[in-house]
This record gives sequence, C-alpha cells and structure tokens, in this order.
Amino acid sequence: MSDHFDLAVIGSGPGGYRAATLAALRGLHVAIIERADWGGCCLNRGCVPKKAWHHTARLVAASRDFAKRGIRGELDADMNQAWHHQEEVVAGVRDSYVDYMHRLKITTFAGSARFAGEHELDVTDAEGGSRRIKADAVIIATGGTAHVPAPFTPVPGKVLTSDMLYDHEPPSGKRVAIIGSGVVATEFAFIFAMLGKEVTWLARSPALRKIPFSPQALGTLRDALARYDIALRKGERFERVDTEGDGVRIHLGSGETVEVDWVCLGTGRTPHTEGLGLEAVGIETDTEGFIRRNAHLQTALPHVYAIGDVASPEMTANHAISDATVAVTNIIDGNTREQDSRWVPVVVYSAVELARLGLDEDAAEDDDLEPAVGFAAFETSPRAQGQDDIEGFVRLIGDMDSGALLGGEIVGSEAGELVHLLSLAPDHETALKWLAHGTYNHPARAEELSNATETLASKWGLSEAIFG
Repeated sequence: MSDHFDLAVIGSGPGGYRAATLAALRGLHVAIIERADWGGCCLNRGCVPKKAWHHTARLVAASRDFAKRGIRGELDADMNQAWHHQEEVVAGVRDSYVDYMHRLKITTFAGSARFAGEHELDVTDAEGGSRRIKADAVIIATGGTAHVPAPFTPVPGKVLTSDMLYDHEPPSGKRVAIIGSGVVATEFAFIFAMLGKEVTWLARSPALRKIPFSPQALGTLRDALARYDIALRKGERFERVDTEGDGVRIHLGSGETVEVDWVCLGTGRTPHTEGLGLEAVGIETDTEGFIRRNAHLQTALPHVYAIGDVASPEMTANHAISDATVAVTNIIDGNTREQDSRWVPVVVYSAVELARLGLDEDAAEDDDLEPAVGFAAFETSPRAQGQDDIEGFVRLIGDMDSGALLGGEIVGSEAGELVHLLSLAPDHETALKWLAHGTYNHPARAEELSNATETLASKWGLSEAIFG
C-alpha cells in the first residue's frame, strides 16, 4: 500500500511537530512519523518536564526570603512527587499535540522510517508491519540520544541518563552526583538541590564553556549557585565507576572516591541517524554524526531537509523550532531563507536564568565589526526590587558604525521571556531603534532593555542612529 504526501516529517519532537503543523496550516498534505513517544525528547524527557521542575525549584528557593515579606514558614520539596507532577503536565501537553495534529488533518504514523528511495519511506510499526509512503519533500527531525561517556555505563536505579530519569520515578537516596558541564547538568545541579537532594557536581570542563556567555553572566550564575552551596568541581577525570552493592562509587583521577546513592548524567547528546538508510540515498553525515546540510537546511538531496538535533550542533529545542520554520518556508517558497543559528535564543534555567542571542564582542570583531556595549542592572529596577530578586542585568551589543544590534544577553528572572524582545524587529539594523522607541509597562523588567539601549546610544555617540 502506498500513500503520497506533499511533505513527510520523520520525528515529532519540537522541530518535527512545528514543521508538520506549520506546513499543514500553509496548505500542504502532511504525514509525520514517530517511533517512540509523540512529542519527542523535549516533551517527554527534556525541556518541558525540566521546566516544570525548575518552577518548583524556584518556589523553594524564593521561600528563603518569605519571612521579610510577612509570609511565615519555609518550603521543602519531594522529588518523587515532583516527578509525578511533571508526568501529568507531559501527558496533558502530549494529548494536546496529538489532538491538534489530527484537527489539522496531519496523517500520523507510529513506527520507524527508512528511506526506500529518494522520495519513498518505509514505515515499520512495533509489530513488524510495514507500509510505504511517498513524499515530494521530506524533513528529517529525528533528534538525538543521550551521550554516555566512558567509564560510565547506564544502570537502572544507579547510573541514569537524562532520558532514563523521566522514564521511571527517581531512585531512592538523597546523595546524587550530577556529571557534566553543559546546560542540562547546570540546570539539574540547581533543580536537584532544591528538590531535596545532596548534590555533588562533577565535570571535566568549566560550566557552559561552549556557549559564549560573558564573564559577568557566568559570574552571576556562580554566585547564585553558591548561595545554595552548589559548586562545580571542574577538571575531574573519571577513572572507574563501581555500581556493585549499595550506592555508586566514582573513582577520580586524583585518587579520591566519591560515594553517592545514584548518578545522573547530563553529558550531552549525539544525533540519531541509525536505521534511516541515509547512505542508500546519498545523504551524508559529518565526523560527529550530524547530517550535512546547507544554509537552506537542504541535505545532499535538495528535497530532503534536516532540522534540529540531528543536524544542529547547538542541539536545543529553540534551534529545532527555528529550523522547522526555515525549512517549511523554503519548501513552499523555493529556498528563500537561510538559517543563522547565532540568532536563535539560548536559555539556561538554573539558580538564575541566562539568555542570549546574536554575536558576542569576539565574534563581532571576527566579522570586522566594532562592538559597543549598553548595560542595565536589575538591582535598580523597581520591579526587581519589589520581587526581592535583583540579580542580573541586560547587556546589549551594538555596531559602532550603524547602530545595528549585534547581540544581546539577559541574566535574571524571566530572562527566557525577555530575550524575545531582541528578536522581533524586522531586521538587526532597526532592532535597537525599536527598543528605544517602544512603550513599556511600569514597573517592569522589560524597561531595562530600553535603559540599556539608551545607555549604549549615549555612551558611544549613537543617539542619532538609534533615536533618529
């Protein structure tokens, strides 16, 4: 049996779901194929349940200041109950995802997809049944799988990947080792501590070293974590992991042994291409396993696009969703858009939120631009003061010659929401002008974007370019 579609999407994570729904809304006949849980990693084992936990963690952290606000008592959290709560959240979102796809007349296939030809996919379900579908265009959005570095080996109840953490209720025991220095580990170190665990955070590298946050941002994060007695032990070498008997023993290169009840690996992800049959149709991967694509997100086959973690080294849901928008636009309008991943927001939800997009000073100088910096701290914000939450700042980078926005960084509460104000102008050239001429609610944290813009314009002689 064969079915023909305008577009077939492989994978239903944030990128695949966005691609399928946007394409259907724009009039295409769409099929989407998912071999596991609808919604992919982000919904079931990633950003959605983790954000639910982070909200709980922030409530517990804020309770330390309740007394001076006239609120009696202090909160504590139960990680196992928090796990059940996120399960309910995820189930509700998943149901809404599937219902919306059905209302858009998107055809859903539960199974694994494999290229049978340049325009053909074989879809095999869990019982081994197979059917062939044809599509004028294909989007590969198969995401990634948890990376497990040596000498760690996943052991249920003892050594968990971030995927395994959401498959079952957390193991018993308060002592937990978080391994890794990236976004997931940085978020989990705070979340686990607020959910009642005694956290030991170990990594080979400094925290968030692959993301160009400023020294000021990383310092603010370090200070915020320190207030909850959370600190990364960087530069550690892992020699051996012993899971026999009770608990887990991590033997370090220094000769020290760290004993905990269980381990959670926040050590990144690897792109998932296994079983797709890419080699049969000439689609290539690079040395790290990412599918090769051009700026239009096309693979070696012009009608096949690759989006999200399977092709994007940034490996965030934000990049997957942005890729989906670019890919669908190019399929419909004829490759009119190019992706610039630097302008997709990157956000970290830890003891303090960090968000950024665009260039930092070094990247701007590499592009032969002259960066100018505008700064505004939340410590002078009436809104932040009223919330007893004055950590952080807004830091904008403009071009000395034109007044164009080159990049921006926001640190503090609601940074993940405020960063959108830096991406909504029609172009980078007028973005600062939009901020300068905008009208704002008062008091609001968003006002600090206006203040940072005004500071930049005044300090660097860009008033005419920005306010003119």
